[in-house]
Amino acid sequence: MFVRGLGIYLPVKRVSAEEIAASSGLPAEVVREKLGIVEKPVPGPEDHPADMALWAAQAALKAANIPADAIDWAISIVEEYKDYPVWATAPYLAWGLGASRAKGLDLNQKCASLMGALEVARGLFATRKEAQVILVAGGYRNGDLVDYQDPSTRFLYDLAAGGGAVILTREGPGLRLLGLAHRMDPTLALMVKVPVGGTRNPLNPGNLSAFRLRVENPQAMKERLDRSSIPTFLEVIREALGEASYTEADLDYLALLHMKRSAHRAVLEGLGLREDQSIYLERFGHLGQLDPILSLKLAWEEGLLRDGSLVALAAAGVGYFYGAAVLRLEGGLCV
Repeated sequence: MFVRGLGIYLPVKRVSAEEIAASSGLPAEVVREKLGIVEKPVPGPEDHPADMALWAAQAALKAANIPADAIDWAISIVEEYKDYPVWATAPYLAWGLGASRAKGLDLNQKCASLMGALEVARGLFATRKEAQVILVAGGYRNGDLVDYQDPSTRFLYDLAAGGGAVILTREGPGLRLLGLAHRMDPTLALMVKVPVGGTRNPLNPGNLSAFRLRVENPQAMKERLDRSSIPTFLEVIREALGEASYTEADLDYLALLHMKRSAHRAVLEGLGLREDQSIYLERFGHLGQLDPILSLKLAWEEGLLRDGSLVALAAAGVGYFYGAAVLRLEGGLCV
């Protein structure tokens, strides 16, 4: 299985570190240096998650020179907070693209959804011999749900908006998938959520202001992540490398989701990588499950990838999911 083409859509509007500082009461230097946010894209009135996914998918198809009617499966990783509640988006993507033959799936592992989609796509290529082209596309604007006055959700201040897509094909050229690994930490299952709007606490006129991302037990979550987050990232990356018969010494590039600057450096140091072997997304914030797609696109455009480059993708999503993929570039990438 190959990643043949990439597509990214980013809203035009940006919010700066200084504006986030003014909203949160943090010093601008803390926003820039500790949280690692110089600026981030925020949505305009037409930038809905499924539409941003659709626009990114159109860009990926165009880059790969593959017609929409060649898509066999459309896997949507559009975020749960989207255009409409209780709504599946894979059919919408297929309809908007004109992918009339496509079958579809909606998947959600929060910010690790791309890794889950790659696992499912690998299984489809293995078991569905007729499958030749799979689209994975997502849109994200969970930044709407951030309360800058809540210090317990400071790690979410980087949440941004955008769309991303990958075109997967049975044959190359592209990034050949060589290994995948996953972890889950059930002890954090209830820690991060929107506490209203579901069946336990339905929306009503009195709780609309609580429709924001909250942390149930900030101290317990911090203690758990301080102990486990970086080690688990390193574990899944090394497991994916092992499946591919490589080690971290063989890596040329790491496409890592946005996180605070010190954590990004800790992952690189744990793998023995230089800072120029990854792109820190300080001007993009956190696009959820789409960060690795954006990182790959930037790396290709900046000349950091060449034929034979060994690349790892790594992400984590609240819940808690961790995932990593290892790929080797064979013959070029369409962006």
